[in-house]
Amino acid sequence: MIKLVAFDLDGTIGDTIPMCIKAFRQAVSPYAGHLLTDREVVETFGLNEIGMIKSIVPEKWKQALRDFYSLYEKLHHECSEPYEGIPDLIAALRAKGLILALITGKGERSCRITLNEFRMEHDFDEILTGSESENVKAQSLRLLLKKYDLLPAQCVYIGDAVSDVSEAGKAGVICLSALWGTTAKAEELKSINADYIFETVGELKNYLIKIQTRNRSRCQYHERI
Repeated sequence: MIKLVAFDLDGTIGDTIPMCIKAFRQAVSPYAGHLLTDREVVETFGLNEIGMIKSIVPEKWKQALRDFYSLYEKLHHECSEPYEGIPDLIAALRAKGLILALITGKGERSCRITLNEFRMEHDFDEILTGSESENVKAQSLRLLLKKYDLLPAQCVYIGDAVSDVSEAGKAGVICLSALWGTTAKAEELKSINADYIFETVGELKNYLIKIQTRNRSRCQYHERI
């Protein structure tokens, strides 16, 4: 039975990736000496914003980071709501008594800005943010499994990236791939995670509620016998 559901943030909870790229480019390009391309920015993903900026402007990262936070907050009006259906999904899972976690590569400050903008700052039991040196989503999942004394099969991770599938797999956790975002690499995700592809938030909600109901019925049956 699933007892913990963990979510990615950017591209899964909301369509924040285009805004992140825009803020990063505007903040860091002046210090890099050229206009950063989308590819240059995306290649830094997986690290928090400190690590992302350090990888491009290691000597002037503090100034660039200050500018990034300012721009990130100002530009967030371009993405002021989570994806349609996300609040209902969170409420439905909460009603089922599940532990809800947010595991993101973002840094603590940018994560807080986004959750406040989405009015979701109180929606998660656990919030684990990223590292400046490496992708730590697998480590974060292991930490939660240990904290709540859960087996990997009792947890799922919801994410939109190919790396989310591999990071969850390192912890023995199934990744439910979110294809409803504009930046998800649909064909690649379908090729590596074909059994767990969800085109809409509603489709994912129905799946999670269905397996919870089915597993609960099985447990009640075994208790009776």
